[in-house]
Amino acid sequence: MTDQYQGGSPTPVCPRHPQRVSYVRCQRCGRPTCPDCQRPAPVGIQCVDCVAEAQRAIRPPRTPWGTQVRHGRPVVTITLIVICVVSYVLQLATGGAWTDQWIFSPAIGRIEPWRFLTAGFLHSEGMILHLLFNMYALWIVGPFLEQMLDRWRYTALYLLSAIAGSVGVLLVANPASPISWNGGVVGASGAVFGLFGAILVVLRRLGRDARQIVFVIVLNVVIGFTVPGIAWQAHFGGLVVGAVLALIYVHAPVDRQHIIAIVATAGVSVALVVLALLKYASA
Repeated sequence: MTDQYQGGSPTPVCPRHPQRVSYVRCQRCGRPTCPDCQRPAPVGIQCVDCVAEAQRAIRPPRTPWGTQVRHGRPVVTITLIVICVVSYVLQLATGGAWTDQWIFSPAIGRIEPWRFLTAGFLHSEGMILHLLFNMYALWIVGPFLEQMLDRWRYTALYLLSAIAGSVGVLLVANPASPISWNGGVVGASGAVFGLFGAILVVLRRLGRDARQIVFVIVLNVVIGFTVPGIAWQAHFGGLVVGAVLALIYVHAPVDRQHIIAIVATAGVSVALVVLALLKYASA
């Protein structure tokens, strides 16, 4: 856009700010651009419109299995941590009433099946390290998987791993034993172990060194079997489901990756329900 001096000579002005005289021109479109609209380019200056157009033309980076690599804050991971922390505060503030409302046991899960999931957002009231360890593990592993799998797959994997942890406890529980059948279980460990299984699969798929995560998994399995009071069944259930879902997510053909991920998520959900129903039927 140009204006005219009183003497008749053209005066270049910025298209976005017509009141500003702009003698610098965009190297891409040739239009005048004022200091506020100038963006440095490899050669010269470009206007904000040309920069935005170039960014839209750039294809976002994708993983080998076709999902878009997201940058920025790990929104899902942060949300999960906040829910667990708030839930722990409510456990303490209500004197255990919040825990009693959402804790899982094989006996109560038959009547109130939502506890298969809600127990994964509770932690041992008398042991804050239980919460801190799980949240630390979630923060270390979660953002990478959220970036690699995309948000909905990551969320589905986490929640189904949490449910699988409760299903694992149910499958091993003995209906004839009051302690085994009525004993309550809390903790995000099943979901965290699902993330451990998933990151192992993802790292192998990317060709990266996975020895550290293998060591972490083995160490936690050993701890689960040797330290009393730890529900190793939940760890095992979450680990298996997390690894299975990740295997399907990252090895599905790119052209059918989305539909296969949906079918796999639904299939694992149905499988967990069937396993729980069979166990209750046999009990």
